[in-house]
Amino acid sequence: MGRVPAPEPPATPAACPGCGAVLAPPSGLTGPAGAAAACRRLFEETTRGMREEAATDARAAATVGLADTAYAAQHPDPDHPAAVHAVVDALVRRLADDPNPDPAPQRPTRWQMTPADVAADLDVVGLEALVDTWARTVAEDWSRAARSSSGL
Repeated sequence: MGRVPAPEPPATPAACPGCGAVLAPPSGLTGPAGAAAACRRLFEETTRGMREEAATDARAAATVGLADTAYAAQHPDPDHPAAVHAVVDALVRRLADDPNPDPAPQRPTRWQMTPADVAADLDVVGLEALVDTWARTVAEDWSRAARSSSGL
């Protein structure tokens, strides 16, 4: 008779290096890289339905564009750190708001809202409203970081 293999222990949650959301990494990944993969997967799953509608619905396309920009502002490409300035500028333009046109030289150390918060509230608030709120808080967080780094 063969032995039944012991089940794998559950993955240890880790903080996403982009937004700080604490998530369980997917199988085979651990630590920050795993949390980053989990965050990206959660974001993609949360926006999937809206993405499917985007080809035929301008409002859905605008929401998806804003979500992608907010995600990129929280999760800048580590290989292109200067690109975050363009992303934050794009976020500010999409919001038709100008909390601070110049991103802080340092990323915010704490985010008011993350993709995990969007996903968690989706059962009680529409995705369009959640994405708008999330994008505005991301812009505010960058603005606050810029003010604190300039001593204001």
